[in-house]
Amino acid sequence: MEIRDSARPLDGAGVSAFLRSLPARPDLLGLGEAVHFVTELGEARNEIFRYLVEHEGYRAFAIESDCLKGLLVDAYVTTGAGDLDEVMERGFSHGFGAFAPNRELVAWMREHNRRHGTSLRFFGFDGPLEYWAASPREALAGLYALVDGPPCAWDTIDELLGPDERWSDPATVMDPAKSVGQSEQARRLRLITDDLVTLLETQAPRLSPADRERAELYARTAVGLLRYHHWMADTSPARVSRLSAVRDALMAANLRAIAAHGPVLVFSHNLHLQRSRSTMRLGDQELEWWSAGALVGAHLGDRYAFIASALGTFGDDAPPAGTLEGALATLPYDRALADARALAAAVPGPARRESPHYAYFPLDPAHLDLIDGVLFLNRARVPDWPRQG
Repeated sequence: MEIRDSARPLDGAGVSAFLRSLPARPDLLGLGEAVHFVTELGEARNEIFRYLVEHEGYRAFAIESDCLKGLLVDAYVTTGAGDLDEVMERGFSHGFGAFAPNRELVAWMREHNRRHGTSLRFFGFDGPLEYWAASPREALAGLYALVDGPPCAWDTIDELLGPDERWSDPATVMDPAKSVGQSEQARRLRLITDDLVTLLETQAPRLSPADRERAELYARTAVGLLRYHHWMADTSPARVSRLSAVRDALMAANLRAIAAHGPVLVFSHNLHLQRSRSTMRLGDQELEWWSAGALVGAHLGDRYAFIASALGTFGDDAPPAGTLEGALATLPYDRALADARALAAAVPGPARRESPHYAYFPLDPAHLDLIDGVLFLNRARVPDWPRQG
């Protein structure tokens, strides 16, 4: 097979042909980033989503951003509540609100809903995390307000939480001793949270669908944050692997809930959407955990599909011959969508690309059999990294 036989130009016909090649219609279609903040990829993503909405019945978009902050964006998209500038500033984590294609997408979703009377939905599916974790206060307060007959007074929870600053201290990243995640107060909060989650499960019929959806989001977030804080305080060699695993498990739980609004386009880093086991070297440790995509795929099967992105010339760094990206660069398209398994047959045994850009993760050719499609951009600029806040 020739490489040209495995790929099509990235356009509506190419997207439709790719979807028809899948064994089933996916509830979640993952579109991965090889590196964050690549404008060309964000623009391609927006084009793909518009086509999916207008021609394939897609009704939701999910991004690797704080799931609670995302409620502000969803309210704006669905009802027009708030101001776009404020929504972009307060509705995203990780600096993603400053990414121009995200602003363009949010504005387009709002206008589409206004014009057509539809209800396109917007979701963040990451936890309230940067490299450290936020206080569980917001999630617990939201859950507490929606259950009937909570197990204790809010004052008890407030006292156990204490100042939010002690939970969100960035110093906990490097120093487990600074974390409160395994304190007696944290242990009691985990028990109270379990009681609140149980009450939510037993009271589901009394809540409206919207309140139940929000309460379940608060419950997942509170449980996930308290688990994450527990491992922030751990001193074993497994600490970082467990933190990574807990984060991706929360992502996966959110994605499984979002799948009920499917079909959904999910946009995140390749490393979070891949089906293969994630690995990373940190000092003399080899870290391993299952990504959110692998976890979701285990539950959804063929109803989860994954398109990984790959870059050709990135800044001044051109892909060497003999690599997967080098082979893709021979295609006569600026942007291409390839069938990953056909690509593996067309390019046997390619070397893995090495990049001088620390934030760029080239595709691992050994995992092409676990990918459904590859979105290839022949040229992309190195981002100006926005400040995270």
